[in-house]
Amino acid sequence: MKPKSNKPKVKAPKSLSSANAGLRTWVEISRSALKNNYQIFRQLIGKKTKLMAVVKSNAYGHDIFQFAREMERLGADWLAVDSIVEGTALREHGAKAPILILGHTLPERLAKASGHNLDLSISTKEGLEALVRAMEHVSNRGLRFHLKIDTGMCRQGLRLAELPAIIRFLKQKSVPTENLVGIYTHFAAAKNPAFPRDTRQQSDLFRQAVGLIEKAGYSPIRHAAASSGTLLFPETHFDLVRIGISLYGLWPSAEVAAALGDHIKLQPVLTWKTVVGETKKLKRGDRIGYDFTETLEQETVAGICPIGYWHGYPRALSSIGHVLVSGRRCRILGRVSMDILIINLGPKAKDKVGEEVILIGKDGEKEVNADELAALTGTTNYEIVTRLNPLMKRIYSK
Repeated sequence: MKPKSNKPKVKAPKSLSSANAGLRTWVEISRSALKNNYQIFRQLIGKKTKLMAVVKSNAYGHDIFQFAREMERLGADWLAVDSIVEGTALREHGAKAPILILGHTLPERLAKASGHNLDLSISTKEGLEALVRAMEHVSNRGLRFHLKIDTGMCRQGLRLAELPAIIRFLKQKSVPTENLVGIYTHFAAAKNPAFPRDTRQQSDLFRQAVGLIEKAGYSPIRHAAASSGTLLFPETHFDLVRIGISLYGLWPSAEVAAALGDHIKLQPVLTWKTVVGETKKLKRGDRIGYDFTETLEQETVAGICPIGYWHGYPRALSSIGHVLVSGRRCRILGRVSMDILIINLGPKAKDKVGEEVILIGKDGEKEVNADELAALTGTTNYEIVTRLNPLMKRIYSK
C-alpha cells in the first residue's frame, strides 16, 4: 500500500483546455476574428483586385504555417514572405498559393526559387544580372520575378530613371515576358489621411514606371497598397493589394483607426496568456525584483508568472505594464526579468496557482491590447506582436 503524499494537490483552472494543458504560456488565435478581417478587405477591394496576405516574420508573430493555411482556406490569392527561407518552408508545409519573396535574396540562392515555385523581388540592376545568370542553371529559365520600384521611400527599389536601362537589359538577354510577373512599390506615409500628398506623389511615380514597362511589351501585375493604402487610397488598389497588419486585426496607425474605426470593425485575432506560477504575501516596505527598483507602499499578494522579455514581454514595461487576472487589471511590480514577471494581485486577492493571466487580449469588458503596450514602450503594435517568441505554442480555435 502506497503511503499518502503530503504534497498539496494543485488543480488546473477549468479555463484550461486540452490544447494548452501543461503550458506555462501560449498564444490563442481566433479564426472567427481572422475571417472577419479578411472579409472586410475582400469587400473593400472588390472582385477584380486580388488579395495578397502578408505572412512574413512568422506571420507577425501569429505562426506562419497555421496563418498561411487559414489564408488559403479563406481564399487569399497570394502569400508574401520576407525570405527564401520562409518561402521554401511554406512550400514544405503544403502551401499551394503563389508566394512572393519581398526581401533580398542572395545570388547563390536565386535558382532555388524555381524548384519551390517562388516569385522573387528584383530591386537593383545587379540583382537582375544575378537573376539572368541563375536562369542559365534552371530548366526553361523558369525564374519568376517582380520589379520593385523606389518611388521615394529610399529603401529597396529601382528609380524611375533606371528603368530604360533595365528594359534594354531584359531585351538584350531575351528574358521571357512571362517571367516578369509583377511590378510594385511601397508607400512611406500612407498612414495619415490628413496628409495624402506624399502617397499621391508616390502613386504618380509608380504609374509612370508601369507605363514604361507596359510600353516595352510587358503586362505585369501592379501592386502598391498595403493595409493603410488599401483602407485610405482606393485609387491605389491596382491589380492586387498586400494586406499585413490589419488581417491580424490591428490598425496600421492611430490616425487610420480614428478615421475609419467607427464603421470598419477590425478584430484582434491574438490573445497571449500565461499562468500564476506561485503567489506570495508581501508587506509594506518590501522591495521587488532586480535592483529593488520598486518598494511597496502597502501589503499585497504578488503573483509570480513564468514569462519575461525572452518570451517577448518588453522589459520597458517594468512597473508600468498591466495584465488581466479574473477580469481585473493588475500592474507589473518591479523589473521584468528574462523569464519572470511579478504582478500585483491586490491585498484581498484570492487568485491561486495556475490562474490564467492575459498579457494581450480581453477578459469581459477589460482589455490590454498591443497598442497599449506599444504606447507605453515607445514602439508600434507591429513590433509588439512580431517579437513574440516563435517557440511559444500558437493555438488556433473558433
